[in-house]
Amino acid sequence: MSKKVLIVEDEIFVALEIEQIVEDAGFAVSAIAADRESALVAAADCDIALVDLNLRDGPTGPSIGMELATSYGVRVIYVTANPAQIGAASQAALGVITKPFRPQSIAATLRLAASNEDDLETAEISGFTPFPPRPGSWSGMGSTG
Repeated sequence: MSKKVLIVEDEIFVALEIEQIVEDAGFAVSAIAADRESALVAAADCDIALVDLNLRDGPTGPSIGMELATSYGVRVIYVTANPAQIGAASQAALGVITKPFRPQSIAATLRLAASNEDDLETAEISGFTPFPPRPGSWSGMGSTG
């Protein structure tokens, strides 16, 4: 069964580009969300989320990522040009892909996330920075799919 990916991005052309990358990598896109409300509505039907920080409703990406991981068991990967803004929300995420991104970075990171690996600190994917796992974070939660 293919893992389902939620894209949380308010810039439609960026979201569509990511959607194509996700599908080309063999994953299904469960939804594209541009704000907190639509992201949380779609949360139950996804395994992995690619989350931008600054969305239609403001800088809500970090709190969305935290909620997706802690309440729904979703594996979160931030996709942003401003990784320093993630802050404490990094504790519930796999890592960050820095914009501008390369399609190969997203595809390789999705494959890694889908593998349910717990040790991502050794991942060597250009453009992806893994966050160290912490007790109670995503590494101990597993996937919903």
